[in-house]
Order: sequence, then C-alpha cells, then structure tokens
Amino acid sequence: MLMPKRTKYRKVMKGRNRGKSGRANSLAYGNIGIKAVEHGRIDSRQIEASRIAMTRKINRQGKVWIMVFPAKPLTAKPLETRMGKGKGSVEKWVMNIKPGRICFEMGGVDEDVAREALTLAMHKLPFKTKIVTRESENEIY
Repeated sequence: MLMPKRTKYRKVMKGRNRGKSGRANSLAYGNIGIKAVEHGRIDSRQIEASRIAMTRKINRQGKVWIMVFPAKPLTAKPLETRMGKGKGSVEKWVMNIKPGRICFEMGGVDEDVAREALTLAMHKLPFKTKIVTRESENEIY
C-alpha cells in the first residue's frame, strides 16, 4: 500500500474538495491516461487495485505511471464506541481528487490494449473518469 514515510502531523482535518485541478491536468509521461471527471477521494487500496489490473492486462509490457499519492490520513473510531474520548486512529491514507486530474498514464503498448487496461482500472475507482490521449486531452471535462 502507498503511504508517506512520515508526516508533520499524525491526524489532519478532512477539509473541502472544491474547484478544478490546477496541476497534473495534462499527460506528462505516457501517451494515454485516465482523467478524473468529478470530485472524489482515492484510497491507497484503490490505487493498488487499479495498478494490478492494468499491469496484468498489458502482461508487464510498456510502462505505467501512477500520478496520485495518498498523503492524507483519514481517521475512524471503532464500531459501537461512545461519543467523545478524542479523535479516532488513522484508518487509511487518501488523496482528494479534483476534476481534470490525471490519475494514471501508460506508454509503450498498443492503444487498443492500453484502452482495455485503463477501462479495467477505471472500474476500480470511486469517481467518474475518462480515457484521454495526447490528441484528446485538451477537451473540456
């Protein structure tokens, strides 16, 4: 699972997730990728599931770039616990995703195979996404 080695603070507030992505909104490394169309929150388990689905489909040929990293801790209190007694312990690591964010990129494989692999990865994500290529990435979300 992806998680930071160390952070300045152990627990953080959830905050808001508004606006469009100002960074990582165009392909940087690969020829084809997955772009978020709506707001969401991606978990380290979902990133790993998407990565495994893609790499198995392309038979470990080509290259996959993961453009997201879960650096925000989400806490949860145990079930059937009374209110109070402080904030819960860290349950998982997430990253807020804004529309326009490129999540995964792929290169070095045929476009048809890449589309199939990215479609498998898209099914693992909890928000709407679309496949973009170098030609089509400038289209509006």
